[in-house]
Amino acid sequence: MSWNRTPLAALAVCVLLLTGTMGCDSNATPDQGQNAASPAPVGKVVDDTDDEGRHYREVGEGEAPEVGIEVQPDVDGDDGSWDVRLSVRRFRFSPADAGERAVAGRGLAYLYVDDRLVTKLRTPEYRLPAGLVPRGTHQVTVRLYADDGTVWAVEDGPVQSTADITASEPDPEPAPTPSSEPKSTLTPPPSPAALSAPGTRLRTGGRCSPDRAGKA
Repeated sequence: MSWNRTPLAALAVCVLLLTGTMGCDSNATPDQGQNAASPAPVGKVVDDTDDEGRHYREVGEGEAPEVGIEVQPDVDGDDGSWDVRLSVRRFRFSPADAGERAVAGRGLAYLYVDDRLVTKLRTPEYRLPAGLVPRGTHQVTVRLYADDGTVWAVEDGPVQSTADITASEPDPEPAPTPSSEPKSTLTPPPSPAALSAPGTRLRTGGRCSPDRAGKA
């Protein structure tokens, strides 16, 4: 029966050697999948919030994203809409399927008219409907957010930009143009008494006031 013990002893030695090697190897790496799913936090989430209660995520001036906004009347249409164009720096727009976690220099833009949220943008261009900008002066603000809903911010406040625009009433409808065709109306001749009355004149022309209609 001694021939059976030798293989068993050799197998036990191999198992011990493998276990000891794995336990003593200082270069062995633990499971990194969990670490990869939990990246280092970006910036610092502070107590300050926007009007909807979303917390600010402060980052340093040198790494903070920047945004600018330009709003112009839509020259290609007659519906009174406005063209909104954003310019960004150290920032890229996230796709719709991006995960809900903060990644440095990434996220989306919230567009406000007079502090009222209009839309969330994942592109730098947007057409603002005329119905959202009634007659008068308004403030159009764009603010940058991370994908987890926090507000990109620096020590001085949120990363945003505001443009003032003034919407006027549309031009009045032009008056109908009189027909150029001659009218077939007959004017009765004046009576002989009217022609012979002293100081009587037939007035055939005169001046009219210029049209002062225009934009409000």
